[in-house]
Amino acid sequence: MSAPPASPAPKKASLGVIFLTLYLDLIGFSIFFPVAPAMLGYYMDREAHGGLLQSLVGWLQSIAHTMHAPDLATGALFGGALGSVYALMQFVFSPVWGGRSDRTGRRPVLLFTIAGSAFSYLLLFFSGSFLLFFAGRILGGIMGGNLAVAIAAVSDITTRESRAKGMGLVGAAFGLGFLTGPVIGGLTAHVNLLERWPGLAALGVHPFSVPAAIACGLSLVNLLWVRTSFNETLLPQARDGAIAVTLRDRNPFHALFALPDRAIRRTNLIGFVVTFGFSFFETTISFFTADALGYTPRELVMVFVIIGVAAIFTQGFLVRRLVPVAIGEKAAAVGGMALVAVGFVGIGVAVGVLHSPPLLYAALVLTSIGSGFANVGLTSLISLYAAPAEQGKVMGVYRGLGFLARALSPALAGILYFTIHGTKTYAVAAFIIAIPAVLALALPPPPK
Repeated sequence: MSAPPASPAPKKASLGVIFLTLYLDLIGFSIFFPVAPAMLGYYMDREAHGGLLQSLVGWLQSIAHTMHAPDLATGALFGGALGSVYALMQFVFSPVWGGRSDRTGRRPVLLFTIAGSAFSYLLLFFSGSFLLFFAGRILGGIMGGNLAVAIAAVSDITTRESRAKGMGLVGAAFGLGFLTGPVIGGLTAHVNLLERWPGLAALGVHPFSVPAAIACGLSLVNLLWVRTSFNETLLPQARDGAIAVTLRDRNPFHALFALPDRAIRRTNLIGFVVTFGFSFFETTISFFTADALGYTPRELVMVFVIIGVAAIFTQGFLVRRLVPVAIGEKAAAVGGMALVAVGFVGIGVAVGVLHSPPLLYAALVLTSIGSGFANVGLTSLISLYAAPAEQGKVMGVYRGLGFLARALSPALAGILYFTIHGTKTYAVAAFIIAIPAVLALALPPPPK
């Protein structure tokens, strides 16, 4: 496998804009997590008979009844279903946006998708009906597929030797976004514009419009920043080498199996399984700690703060310093997955067996560190295996599969949690994470 030509030197201004784009996209993905049960109650009170919401809730209630789960399971499954719809749209459109950016450049695709994200939040602001809210989440997921474009831009402006440093910045943005989104959603959940201006209800404003307004405002700031500060990162000669994408090529599964490089296909499979297993944690940690430790929403905030701070420190500092010069991308990926598996076992024992918050916090830190190294290692490997003219397409497939994993995992995680309970669920998740760790041992060293 011959090494592709070296990339140009990093542009700090563009890296800053990419960081903000990723950060805001992850806020949009997670901002409604804390208010999903309350939103369910709101829409149920307004749309009690017939329609999309009743069909969805009836289906979720039948699942909860089959599992002999408590009433809160329906709210949990509702939140997971909304996240799955968002992630499914990202899965479908990540290869589309990534491939298009290979041909037209990263900047025009980012401008279009960020503007689309802002419009999706505007729909959510006025979504007094569940159908409009659902449409807003679908549009947000479609535009959120631009994560692959932003990550491809990082590949454009980092050298092959410094690729892990750039991907560490990506990971830090992810960690900060997943930390900030739920905090914004939780802190603004009780700010109801209708209490002061009840007439706004006629326009579709609802009790949860404030989080949507904040997300819309942040997207508009991002749009302005990209418009004024983002320099195109894809060189014209690389754009000339991009292949036009047919309708068939836009099928994410076809795009995956059409990739000629075996190492890229294997890394995509590994990334899919890792994300699928890690989503067990994202789906169940709030319910596990609330059930076994009696955590209130305020105490749950500390859990997310620990996760976020550890992730930011790992991917923004440790990975950027250790992977390029001391560990290497492959070892970082394998070791990170192993740490996540151990951390999951620790969480299951700490919460479900020993009921020990200190041990839980230690396991959370270990899990976040492992996740940081695994994500950066795998993303760097994918980028290094791919040619410069295919960065957007390859990243689109990789990120798309991750979104598919996030769309599929919540249902299985919820079923397992409410049937075999938390400790065994985390043992299953640890086993799932261990499988790709073994598969990754066969990956070839990336060309430098």
